[in-house]
Amino acid sequence: MDRIFLCGMRFMACHGVLPHEREIPQPFEADVELGLDLRAAGESDNIEDTVNYAKVYDIVSTDLTVTSKKLIEALAEEIAEDLLNAFARVRWVRVTLHKPAAPIDGIFSDVGVTILRRRKDLVC
Repeated sequence: MDRIFLCGMRFMACHGVLPHEREIPQPFEADVELGLDLRAAGESDNIEDTVNYAKVYDIVSTDLTVTSKKLIEALAEEIAEDLLNAFARVRWVRVTLHKPAAPIDGIFSDVGVTILRRRKDLVC
């Protein structure tokens, strides 16, 4: 399966279990992969045969900066669902969210989640 990816998208957003996390923006980073057949796009050189990367970015940006979730698991789920709904040709989506400033009492470089969601109408 071919894939398109956007990595290292950075945003300031308000997500977290603690009340102040939903009020004071903190850094988040998102990586997304979209699985689809890119043969038609490769042969036609036509954007209608692929996924518009700018639209992918806009969906991730909106989900991260407009809504507020307690769990980044719920945020990743929303992003995956919105990407699958926006692009009929996409068969699966992998979403990784990084929360490097998570309120953890200890030394760490990153905290995050990765989810993989497949289109529900696919027969395996």
